[in-house]
Parts: sequence; structure tokens; C-alpha cells
Amino acid sequence: MEYFKGLFLNIGLRDLIDMTIVAFAFYKIYTLVKETRAEQLIKGIIVLLVATKMSEWLRLFTTHWILQKTMTVGVIALLIVFQPELRRALEYIGRSRFFTKSFIEIKEEDITNVIEEIVEASASLSRQKIGGLIVFERETGLGEVVETGSVINGTVSSGLLINIFIPNTPLHDGAVIIRDDRIRAAGCVLPLSESMNINKELGTRHRAALGISEKSDALAIVVSEETGAISIADRGKLSRYVDIKTLRQILQNMYSSNTKKKQGLLLRWRNKNEKDRSDG
Repeated sequence: MEYFKGLFLNIGLRDLIDMTIVAFAFYKIYTLVKETRAEQLIKGIIVLLVATKMSEWLRLFTTHWILQKTMTVGVIALLIVFQPELRRALEYIGRSRFFTKSFIEIKEEDITNVIEEIVEASASLSRQKIGGLIVFERETGLGEVVETGSVINGTVSSGLLINIFIPNTPLHDGAVIIRDDRIRAAGCVLPLSESMNINKELGTRHRAALGISEKSDALAIVVSEETGAISIADRGKLSRYVDIKTLRQILQNMYSSNTKKKQGLLLRWRNKNEKDRSDG
């Protein structure tokens, strides 16, 4: 009892900061792996660690030796098995506004026009029961995905979006990638979600939308070819049967959030440049 009392009395401010940082890091790691296959793998690793320690305490030398060697080799295996999760974690860190690569400012009226064009296209596809998949690139670059399709680099318009997804046309099966107020590419191939919890009724488009939202911070709109229902995939979650009013609000929130981040970064970049000139 005296030992613990002395331990608590010796904890200083620096120790509290240290523990807070570690706790925050573990919390962030947990949120990254939660409801992914990594969660089950981590549970398995914890069991192995406990078994290794127990075998040491019980002096089960052969078992302890085998478990120790397994853990040593397991470090390399973890890097391979956890590759998607590690990439996701590094992308999460890289999405800090200090690493944002775009300095584009979009006028408010242009944002409104873009949103209305996308909403109109989604509503039209939904009415005609034409399948569609529109992905919005945010801070995580989708250059690799763009390379799988045909580069367009055109202005966002409902007519263009509808024509892209008309059945039996060259680009109708893939995804459209939009960044800011431009259509970057069409006919793009997206990674499919590996989640086992996806409704069996959902097809490849929905799995692709979930896949890209799991591996990046992109938001995806899906229009079902069978029912005409509109769905939204964002951060690994799928919201189904989204109405037009909700869709418009989601897009407004997304563009508003992106604009605020870019304006803050642009202001900081300008201030830095002005300071460098004054120092020079």
C-alpha cells in the first residue's frame, strides 16, 4: 500500500502529460481498427502475449520457446497482414490540415452551382433507375484511382454526369471522381470493401463506395440500378435511402468544411510568406 502511495506522490506534471499522450495514441489506434479485421487480429495477439508470459511463469520451457519465436517472426507477418490498416493510419495522420496540398478557393456561388448540378444528376439517375457512383476527393489524394479511368478534367454538370452513367456507354460501369468543382475522371475502378457486415442485397457499386470510404476520407454517392435508391458512403459507413433534401445538406456540409480548412491553410501560408519577406 505504501508503495502505491509513494508512486502516486512522485507523479509530476510531465508524467501526466506523458500518460495523456500515450492514452490518446491508444484511443486513436482503437478508433482506426474498430470494426475492422485488425480488431480480431489484435485480440489474437493479446492472447499470444498472455500465453507467452504465463508459460514463462509456469516454467513451460518448450511452450515458452515456441511462443517467443512465433512472436519474433510475427512482427514481420504483422507488417504484411496489417498493411491496409497501417496505410489507413498513415493517411489519417497525413490528412492534418498542415499537409493539405490544395490552395484552391472556390467561390460560394460556384459551390452552390456544383451542389445543385450533382443533386439534379442524382435525382435524375434515381428516377430512371440508372446506376451511378460519384466519389468526392477530399484531402486524401485519389491519383491512383484516377489513373484506372479516363481523365476528363471538366466542369461539373448534371448533363455530363447523366450521360456518363447511361447504360452501354464506355464509362458507365466505373466511378466518377470529383475534386472541388471539377470532374477529374470517369470509369474509375475502386477497391471493394472487405467488410463481412455488408447487406447481401447490396451490389458491387455499394461495396466499391464503402471500399473507397474505408481506405480514404472520400465521400461517395451511390444510385442503385435495381431500386433507384440513393446511398451515401462516408468513413466506412453506408447511409441508405437518402432523400434529395438530405443529399443537398450533406454536400453543403462537405463543401463548407473543405472550404474552411483551405481558407485557414491559405491564410496561414500567406502570413508565413509575408513574415519571410519581412525577415528577408
